[in-house]
Amino acid sequence: MMRLLGCALCAALAGCATYQPLPLAQDARLPDHVADLKVDAASMPVPALRKHVFDPSHGLDMTDVAMLAVASNPMLRVARDQRGIGHAQAFAAGLLPDPVLDLSRGYPTGGGGGSTAYSVGLSYDLTALLTHALDVRAAHASERQVDLNLLWQEWQVITASRQLFVRCVYQARMLAVLRDEVRAREHLHAQLAQVQQRGDVSLADLALDQSALQAVQSRRDDMARQLLASQQALSAMLGLSPKAKLPLRESTAVAAPSETEITRNLATLAQRRPDLVALQAGYASADARYRRAIWRQFPAIDIGFSRGRDTDAISSRNFQVSLTLPIFNRNRGNVAVAKATRQALHDEYTLRLVQAQSDIARLVKDRVLLQTQQAELTRSVAVQTRVSEALAKSASPGDLSAAQDLALQLRQDDQRLGQLGVEQAMAEQQVALEALAGNLGAE
Repeated sequence: MMRLLGCALCAALAGCATYQPLPLAQDARLPDHVADLKVDAASMPVPALRKHVFDPSHGLDMTDVAMLAVASNPMLRVARDQRGIGHAQAFAAGLLPDPVLDLSRGYPTGGGGGSTAYSVGLSYDLTALLTHALDVRAAHASERQVDLNLLWQEWQVITASRQLFVRCVYQARMLAVLRDEVRAREHLHAQLAQVQQRGDVSLADLALDQSALQAVQSRRDDMARQLLASQQALSAMLGLSPKAKLPLRESTAVAAPSETEITRNLATLAQRRPDLVALQAGYASADARYRRAIWRQFPAIDIGFSRGRDTDAISSRNFQVSLTLPIFNRNRGNVAVAKATRQALHDEYTLRLVQAQSDIARLVKDRVLLQTQQAELTRSVAVQTRVSEALAKSASPGDLSAAQDLALQLRQDDQRLGQLGVEQAMAEQQVALEALAGNLGAE
């Protein structure tokens, strides 16, 4: 018997985990070049990224940036580690408890001799078997919730990286317009300064022009700082150091869904948005735990078998049943907690679904306003262009002063900046709408 128990103990120890050290790094650095990052297209979470050929040698387009973000974003790496913890917790929750082995040995201490007594017993919590199916159901739902929460985080990172890409591209375009405007104003101001030296222009006029030049220079510098901030944010999103240079290709086209597509998407939103499906899985897990808590109200049953011998050398075989009397506790606290948890997840899901629908409706209305604004700006630019061309054709040499010519150019530049701002807002909005409507996962 002892030899058999020893073999069983050795077998159990052989299956145990062993400790492995994992020292902390004392110096952590982010890569400085895009080429230092590795992207596995097959591991991308959405079909559009899996089908894309990642080739940064010709510059990064919007899809390349999204793939880099999924592969290298530091927060996603932490989230994937957290997923491992969630899976381990779900695995532990679905395991059956181990049986209990009782061993005892007794020696007679009084006079009169007698034999050595021993007892060997094995017992098990039968209630764990009765609720095991619910434990497994809850564990599987928890694992699915963990995976879907990670997928939603990946969607959010994809969306944020694409919006930053759009922002960087359009801010670079606006900065180029402002730099042209500054150069034109600086040229005119230099001419005006020469005229003032001849006494044909007053110092007050020169000072006013200097103020106008400084205002444009300030707008240029503000835009340069905004572009730098966007580039730094995108580098951080991609897991690159602030020194990294991002060769972005100006491809910002995002397909705009029609009203019919949006209506159809709203009808199936709860089946396609990862965060909503994750909440459904969390609710299923909470519901299974609530059922388990109700089962645990009933008496806990332990059964056991034992064999022993007393000091009088009388051997016996015993069967034991232990019942927990549900008088005071009756697992009411755990039932209340499980019920409240399920209710909280039910309400959170309802709130998230309403918020998702409201966000989509708000973006759709905002898109209509932006489209109207874009059409108005397009008409205004067309009119201004025709006016400038007509003046240039009809005017004789010297009829238009440099100041008048610059004024026409500045009006065109301001309208161009307005157009770029609206186009940027529309592109960022389309990127957000694609994720909010659950279209990122579409084939």
